[in-house]
Amino acid sequence: MNIEINRENLPKQAIQVMAIAEELFKEQLLGIYLYGSAILGGLHPNSDIDLLIMINGEMAADIRKKITKQLLDISGKIGCMDRRPLEVTVINRQDLIPWQFPPKSAYMYGEWLREGMETGKIPQSFYDPDIAILLWQARTYSVPLKGEPAANFIPFIPYSEIPKAIQTSLPGLISGLKGDERNVLLTLSRMWFTLATGEICPKNVAAAWVRPKLPPDLAPLIEMAEKSYLGECTDKWDHLENETDLLVEFMKNNLKNILEKSS
Repeated sequence: MNIEINRENLPKQAIQVMAIAEELFKEQLLGIYLYGSAILGGLHPNSDIDLLIMINGEMAADIRKKITKQLLDISGKIGCMDRRPLEVTVINRQDLIPWQFPPKSAYMYGEWLREGMETGKIPQSFYDPDIAILLWQARTYSVPLKGEPAANFIPFIPYSEIPKAIQTSLPGLISGLKGDERNVLLTLSRMWFTLATGEICPKNVAAAWVRPKLPPDLAPLIEMAEKSYLGECTDKWDHLENETDLLVEFMKNNLKNILEKSS
């Protein structure tokens, strides 16, 4: 799918990541792709900037250290008002041929990893089912900031891999509910939307789609998560633990029902 974006409207941090990638990877660099909220529905106050960097060959240890330091400097901490959080994934093209599940990521930067990185922990390569969803999304819904379209490097990923990825990643997502209620609920909403429609959509759109399908007493929690994501309110979960647990259980059971029918 060809998606157009006005280069003048590119987030400043995306341009900074481009410069970092070009400096560090040099001839290894195949492409840099903007995907996620910036492409699907526009950046909202609490949106990350999602970037995929495609390289050819292994990622050197010194590059890992340098890119980590530089991304820590330009990425906004969670709650920062003047800089957005970055999520930057590096994929070695050679790791995608032949396709395997779960796929391998050469490197990932995300604000949830900041504490470890600030104490010297450098992200290493890893296998993760979520990378299948990321690549499936970026292959179709991304804008090349440098290089050829993502579909020229990411092989065709059968949709059958997506339910498998969702099923595998579901327990880990739910285990991180405490303290990350909004993100978990919105991610569950998007999983439900994707399993039901075979499409990807922004988190707020998924939340609006899910809301009528929820018990009336639990629907306001999704509405609060959606409005907070859009910057329309501040979400507070301290006194909603029981209701949140019930909502997560309801959504999880619906996801499992769809997964069982599709298996």
